[in-house]
Amino acid sequence: MKSVVITGASTGIGLSAAKIFIKNGYRVFGSVRKQADAERLSSELGAGFTPLIFDVTDSDAVRAAAELVREKLQGETLFGLVNNAGIAVAAPILYINIEEFRKQLDINVTGQLIVTQAFAPLLGADKSLKGEPGRIINVSSTSARNGSPFLGAYSASKHALEGLSESMRRELMLHGIDVIIVAPGPIATPIWDKAEEVDAEQYRHTEYYESGIKFRKYAINNGRNGLPVDAVGRVIFQALSTSRPRVRYAVEPKPLATKLMSLLPKRLLDNVIAKGLGLRK
Repeated sequence: MKSVVITGASTGIGLSAAKIFIKNGYRVFGSVRKQADAERLSSELGAGFTPLIFDVTDSDAVRAAAELVREKLQGETLFGLVNNAGIAVAAPILYINIEEFRKQLDINVTGQLIVTQAFAPLLGADKSLKGEPGRIINVSSTSARNGSPFLGAYSASKHALEGLSESMRRELMLHGIDVIIVAPGPIATPIWDKAEEVDAEQYRHTEYYESGIKFRKYAINNGRNGLPVDAVGRVIFQALSTSRPRVRYAVEPKPLATKLMSLLPKRLLDNVIAKGLGLRK
């Protein structure tokens, strides 16, 4: 039986991907941060799911989880690693709390490297294991290439992840391990419920308060009307299982509109966004 590790499996994209892999006969090791989530998912997903409890920034816990997976694999290689866990911090760049900015990068970039280093031996870097080398899926975002106002920290983290993925893919060719980016656009996940809970009042004294409120309303509406999480889960499954994967998959509800937007001159696009949000001087 082929096995995959999926981080951030408690909800959203991670949970969707776990269900799709299990349905197709794979064994899934899914990371969660809470024992309650481990118990809930074990009950919901059945024998094909094994919970791993760790935070991606906790090196010791991640390494311990990798050792547990090694024992379960019994000398075989891991088929795939899906680096999905992540957060989104929203704030105007001039006023973002620096510790929150560090946390954004720590989870979305450094955490992905911690997990990759821990599981790379199981994917084929350890030549004593039997089986073909596995693949790594790094879940990025369309924000990696188009930085929206008030999501600068998130965009920075995903842009960094894509750069890291490029270097990682070329280095890991030595071990036969492929690295693929899956970049979703607006997806209907619980993250938009959390977005409503963000305390915008802390920026009331700033010049960005009104624009920030407009952007939050737009982003939440856009997200809740985005693609279902299964659309991303299916692409992740395809990227891991197809014989000739692309290096990057964009998963967007309106790909043609996004393509046309990417062709607009940056200054023109800046002005359109600024006018809509009231960011023009």
